[in-house]
Amino acid sequence: MADPMKIRAALQPDGKVLVKVLMSHTMETGQRKDATGKTIPAHFIQTVTVTHKDKTLLSAQWGPAISKNPFLGFRFSGGQKGEKVSVKWVDNKGEERSDEADIT
Repeated sequence: MADPMKIRAALQPDGKVLVKVLMSHTMETGQRKDATGKTIPAHFIQTVTVTHKDKTLLSAQWGPAISKNPFLGFRFSGGQKGEKVSVKWVDNKGEERSDEADIT
């Protein structure tokens, strides 16, 4: 399983919540070759879902063009300090990771 995501969710003075997520993933395109010349198989995040109070805030479909250890940042309305924001990804090999953070 991949390393935990680093998630920050902070209530801003304007009342919106700023969410920043750093995901740990190799994000291989399937086009690179190793030292012996063999193609490294594709391995990348395909779906990302962010929820707050059982409501989907963001749903994304990614492909191999996303960089290694991708960063995602966005803002949303309606969050309060102490509530949780959950982030889940699933990659093309069926591996998945889910983490959450409290809004500060």
